This record gives sequence, C-alpha cells and structure tokens, in this order.
Amino acid sequence: MIMSLCWTDDYMPGGITYMFVGICLNMGNQILWLVFCLWALTCLLLPATSDGLVRISLKKRPLDLDSINAARLARQEGKSGVGAYSRFHNSDIDIVPLKNFLDTQYFGEIGIGSPPQKFTVIFDTGSSNLWIPSSKCYFSLACYFHSRYKSSQSSTYTMNGTTCEIQYGSGSIAGFFSQDSVEVGNLVVRDQDFIEVTREGSLTFVLAKFDGILGLGFQEISVGNAVPVWYNMMQQHLVGDDVFSFWLNKDPEAAEGGEIVFGGVDEKHYKGKHTYVPITRKGYWQFSMGDFLIGDHSTGVCQWGCPAIVDSGTSLLAGPTAIVAEINNAIGAEGIVSAECKEVITQYGELIWDLLISGIRPGQVCSQLGLCICNGAQCVSTRIESVVEKEESSVGDDLLCTACETLVIWVQNQLKQKETKEAAFNYVNKLCESLPSPMGESVIDCESVLSMPNITFTIGDKPFNLTPDQYILKTGEGIAAVCISGFMAFDIPPPRGPLWILGDVFMRVYHTVFDFGELQLGFAEAV
Repeated sequence: MIMSLCWTDDYMPGGITYMFVGICLNMGNQILWLVFCLWALTCLLLPATSDGLVRISLKKRPLDLDSINAARLARQEGKSGVGAYSRFHNSDIDIVPLKNFLDTQYFGEIGIGSPPQKFTVIFDTGSSNLWIPSSKCYFSLACYFHSRYKSSQSSTYTMNGTTCEIQYGSGSIAGFFSQDSVEVGNLVVRDQDFIEVTREGSLTFVLAKFDGILGLGFQEISVGNAVPVWYNMMQQHLVGDDVFSFWLNKDPEAAEGGEIVFGGVDEKHYKGKHTYVPITRKGYWQFSMGDFLIGDHSTGVCQWGCPAIVDSGTSLLAGPTAIVAEINNAIGAEGIVSAECKEVITQYGELIWDLLISGIRPGQVCSQLGLCICNGAQCVSTRIESVVEKEESSVGDDLLCTACETLVIWVQNQLKQKETKEAAFNYVNKLCESLPSPMGESVIDCESVLSMPNITFTIGDKPFNLTPDQYILKTGEGIAAVCISGFMAFDIPPPRGPLWILGDVFMRVYHTVFDFGELQLGFAEAV
C-alpha cells in the first residue's frame, strides 16, 4: 500500500495508505543495520499452453540476512456464505506468475507501449494506480537502477501531462500522467492511464527490486481518479469474469513465487471450498472480521467485528498495538519495556479498573482520566491541539494516551475472564514488556517456535488458523538463525479502526479470490 497525493490545478484528492514490504530486526535496544545484497532477476515469456493460459516464468530467491535491511528500508518509507467458485473459463483467463522477493514482495512482469517495454511491478491490492519510472527522470539516482518508460518509442502513446506526487515517510515520488497500451500476461489493455515518475527522492527506491506498482484496489482510492488497469480489463471485455485471484507459494525453495489469475481461479492452487464475505467499504478490499484468538483464548477486540483489508502489498500481518503485544507475550517475542505503559499502570491502574467496573464505556475511560481528548469516536492526546498549532512534538503525552487506551483493552479482557485485580495487573505488567518495537516488529527465539500457540482469525463465522511456522519468518540455520514475528503493530483510531491488514503472511496460507462482480472476498486453504 502507498501513501498517495495527486492533483491538477482544480483537483486535490487525498488518501492515506501504507506500503509494508519489509521487516526490521530489533534486539533489545540495538537495531541491526545490514547491507543490501544485489541480485539478478530473469523473466522468460513462455508460449501459450494448450489450456489457453499464458504463464510467465519467474525465479525466486529465499530470505537472507543481507537483504532484510533493504526490505526494512522500503517499509520505513513509508454476501456471507460458503461455496465453491465455479466460474472458470480457460479462454478468458490470464495467469501471471509472480516473483517472491525475500517473502516480503511478490511481483511480476508487465509491458507498456507498442512494442511493449518491460517492467517489474508489485501487484498491490492496497492501491489503485499504475506507476513506473520515466525516461524523463534525469536527476534521481534510483531511476538509473530501473527500467524506464520511453514514450518516444511507443506508437500507441498519448500525452496527458497532469502532474502527480506520491508522498512517503522520508521522501516522495513525482511525475505526470500518460496514456498507453499495457500488456499483462497475454492481455493488452488499451488507452491505460499511468504515472511516469520523474523524481524518486529516496535511497529506498535505488534498493528496490521492483520498477513500479500496479494497483488492484478500487477506483475510489485511485490517485487522480485514474481508471485502474483491472477496471479497463473488465470494461474492454478482456476477462470472462469480473474476478482475479492470488496464490502465493509458501514453498521457500520453489522457483515460482506465486500466481495472479485474471478472470477466474486456478483450481489446482486450493482445496475445499472458499468462504466468502462481502466487501463492506469500497476503496481497499475491506471486510468485517470476527473474533481474534490466541490459542483458544479470545482477545475480545473483534468479538463484534473489526474492519480488515486484504493487501498483497503488505508483507506481514498488521493489527492494533494492544493485540500485537498480547501475541508477543504469548510467543515470547522481545519487545521494548514501555515506561509510559508502566507509568499508566502505576498512576491510573486502580482508577481504570474502578471506572470499568462502574460501567463507564471503555472508549471514555482515558478521557475521564484526562490523558486523552475524545472528539466523537476518536480520542487523541490532550496536547494534540498545541502540537498542530505550534508544530512542536508532544511525544510523551501522545504515548500516555496510547498507553492508556492499550491498558483499557487489556484490563477489559481480564475482567471478561473474571480474573482478580492482582492477577489482572500482574498480567498487564508483563504485556507492557511485550509492546512491539517502534518499527512494529519483534524478534523471537527460533527454538521456541514449536511451542507457540496458533493464531486464529474468524472470517465468515469460520476459523482461519495460522500455525507458528506460518506466522514466523525465519532466515539462516543453526546459530545464525533469526526468527521474526509476522505480526506488526499498526494503529488506526475509530471510527475507521481498529483495523487489521492481512498481508502476504496470511495470503500464503489462504488462496484469495477478489470478486469485483459480486463485491466479495473468498478464502480457501492454499496448496
């Protein structure tokens, strides 16, 4: 997912997304900065097979320590029911195999122009635009490390020129819209608007293993309101069904990283039937997720439903800090000791307990204590107004508000389990020590993986389990082995949150159908 902003003289849409494509190693108070290892990517176009499908062969490199830092840098920038999906028409399906980069990025090859100029892109369900580097990018080093689009060499190019900027945490990408034919597998999409990038303002893009992004989200979040590639595939009748599906290979030794199928599903990549849930909000592929369990115990946070999105551009699983801390505690992950969390327990723990016992709504507790200001459904630090006005940092106050809200969730869960006050506060003190690192990820002991609990998402009233070997990322062997939790902290306040992001860690285990025609998502066990 990408944080994007694009405008013309009379139009300035805005949207916030995030691209999580990496992982950070945090051991105690020391962050390991590792050098990037360059490698070569070869893409070979195979002839059409007898079933009418075009497959693009892509190689894969397994996760290694030298490459984790590059992925981390990229991240810093930035109708219910169960049934088989039966619409499968070979002549109207296009299959694009994917490359798996370090279990953090899955990407494939496309062509733009006539004749087609080749680019490697991430197929991202968390954004909706197509962008690639331009030959007019003269002053950004990153552009010289990637394929660049040359409009003068395409007979189907049409000039647009609307300027665009894509903002990241520590840099930005700028460019302009153009129009040309786009080749995806054996499909050719005519008159597709895309962004020619003329400035890549960060070292991150020098290190990136992809040239650009092909967004598969809804037009509602499209920068510049450009029609997404997937929309044009449907409108130009290039696919038989308004469906695409993802299969991400979980075999770390396999040459093929995965497949994206436009126009249907490939039945050989899943077993059983898909569980379908309706899209609750167009923009991202968003649905309502039910209860979240650690082992056999409910966290209570999503008992009545939480918004969640499926995002192929996010490498890990992202969720509320309070729940990620509970996961960390259950799996023995090393977080950071939060002084703010301890401070709130010491000074306000008894009051929080008493307020919850008295019937005060959980969302109002921290405002009652004066640690947060609630405006409708959203609570913020008591000093947020002065921060905005004076453009000064009030990190300490903001952390106290966050720590208070996190503590309320934990205490509320303990009350539901009818724990004594003493037992409850012993537990939440341990959770304080399991809060995720500032970058969101946590390192764990590889030898303890087998003893860790399963994690369960409830989707369409059915459990979707992740075993420890599925939600733990491991690199190296023996004493060189490093294991990282597949869960990262990511907080979105109400009314949009708390929000879960089901990234590649989840999609490797569950084959996913994105049904645009019926506005639903389907999940089945991947094989």
